[in-house]
Amino acid sequence: MIDTAEQVVIGEAVPIENIAVAAYKIPTDSPESDGTIEWDSTTMVTVHVAAGGRRGFGFSYAPAAAGRLINELLIEHLKNRNALNIEECWQAMVAAVRNAGQPGVAFCAISAVDTALWDLKGKILQIPLVGLIGAVREEVELYGSGGFTSYSKSQLQAQLAGWAEQGFHHVKMKVGRQPQADCQRVRDARAAIGDQLELFVDANGAYSRKQAVGLARRFAEESGVVWFEEPRPSDDLEGLRLLRDHGPSFMDIAAGEYGYTPGYFRRMLEAGAVDCLQADATRCGGYSGFLKVAALCDAFDIPLSAHCAPQLHAQVACCAAPLRHIEYFHDHARIAEMLFDGSLESNGGHLRPDAHRPGHGLSLKIVDAQRYAVSL
Repeated sequence: MIDTAEQVVIGEAVPIENIAVAAYKIPTDSPESDGTIEWDSTTMVTVHVAAGGRRGFGFSYAPAAAGRLINELLIEHLKNRNALNIEECWQAMVAAVRNAGQPGVAFCAISAVDTALWDLKGKILQIPLVGLIGAVREEVELYGSGGFTSYSKSQLQAQLAGWAEQGFHHVKMKVGRQPQADCQRVRDARAAIGDQLELFVDANGAYSRKQAVGLARRFAEESGVVWFEEPRPSDDLEGLRLLRDHGPSFMDIAAGEYGYTPGYFRRMLEAGAVDCLQADATRCGGYSGFLKVAALCDAFDIPLSAHCAPQLHAQVACCAAPLRHIEYFHDHARIAEMLFDGSLESNGGHLRPDAHRPGHGLSLKIVDAQRYAVSL
């Protein structure tokens, strides 16, 4: 519940007092793979920022190296800054990682700190994030995401059908590991969910340009696929534009999850590479970066989809006008259930932020998480 016992005087600085960083490596519930890589665990870097008698919590799904970077490069540039001046802190962090290279691990590190600062500001002012930023909707739609290429036919169908039973209107599966078998796998997925749900596929950049064009047409004609994510790697803007120009008219080409800096997203939009842009607040500079991407989408009249980390995105997604939906990624939904207090329940494939919890509403179950801790 919101505690109104302590209020900050408007205009009063609230110096950052302490920043604590940790990392946790959580095993998956079974081996997983997509079109290009395999994995059996997820690493989460967490940040707690203290100021004004409150602690804000943020995180990124990133290598433990992101935590070391926070300790080595970011903390010294943030200590004693006003915790309420988040954009000032964000700019200081971006400047601090110039020589380390902004895209990649450095921006994941910034993302974790930034989301903690927004959570902290909400707690200091005793207001939920949707009220702090300003909501444009009360809830946000989800799409179920998993369908890993490591899954058997029965695993694939059971997972996607499970989301259908929960009221989801869209589900996504991985493709690209065995291109010659992908059309059959997609048909199997369609058989499991029926004709009413929208079916998405994600190749994680596994296909050649010619493969992607041909498969886009077959996926659409045979299985009614309406979303083709990363048919080519996100850096191949020409290839993505090729798919937009030559793929089925009702199929959206989506990419952007590996975007980090605002400049990258601007270049993707200028190239006309996507029908729907994806951004991930655990990579693109936190909530501050996500809102910058949303502004770019507004300017280019392109919809936005939040990549993964559904619980972290729920509140900021309600504040981003061009937002279409959030990816309800299997691994991250599972981690949230295991390790977060304040996680929102999916209601018919939607998340509705809790207006009674300040900040983003999440807190880490530190005792439960400790068994997965890794050194920094």
